[in-house]
Amino acid sequence: MIIDVHAHWGPWFFTMDVAEANLATMDRYGIDRAIVSATEAVIYDAGAGNRALAERLDGQDRLLGYVTVNPRRLDQAARDLDELLPSGRFVGVKIHTDYTASPVTSPQTRDALALVASTGLPALVHTWGTSVLDLARLCLDTPGLRVIAGHMGADGFRHAIEAANACDRLYLEPCWSHAPAGRIAEVVAAVDGRRLLFGTDATLIDPSSAFGAVAAAGLTGEAAERVAWRNAAELFRI
Repeated sequence: MIIDVHAHWGPWFFTMDVAEANLATMDRYGIDRAIVSATEAVIYDAGAGNRALAERLDGQDRLLGYVTVNPRRLDQAARDLDELLPSGRFVGVKIHTDYTASPVTSPQTRDALALVASTGLPALVHTWGTSVLDLARLCLDTPGLRVIAGHMGADGFRHAIEAANACDRLYLEPCWSHAPAGRIAEVVAAVDGRRLLFGTDATLIDPSSAFGAVAAAGLTGEAAERVAWRNAAELFRI
């Protein structure tokens, strides 16, 4: 069993027509379930993208959704959450801090994550460098909030170790367009194994990158199972 907690649905802003590629890509790599955000929602229009994704999710069971929240449009976000969560097809919230120009330290993202906490759902938040430390501090200050540090800080993965050890409601997801030797093995050795997840960034990045990086960490037994799917199943209650 493999659960990908960081995937996307829909075409990107460059020449890459992958709107229907999710299930074929999952079949190729043996991914059983993926939690996806709508590319349109992340980059252009959160409301329109969220509703397009809701239509795509209807009637199939391998894809689950993130409601994408733009911290600068919280009224829209609240409407989307009220409308879409009752379907049961959306199991988390996605916040991209760069595309929305809303750093983790901004009041807009603070308010957005407070809204997320009120739903009881986990939030996948884009992190890079030291921002993963800011996310840990914000999580500690927000009762009930559970967050996934997308890319686990990328080149700031050592900061991600510090962040995860400081906040037991912060989870790490490793996908990145680079794969420095030993990155994942170093994190695995230093962080509670119950808070490590698997993500690919598909369809933006081919899943082979994430699979290769995780394989290089040499995980076996329960540790491998937890990263591959068990932690995600527990976090998202799926």
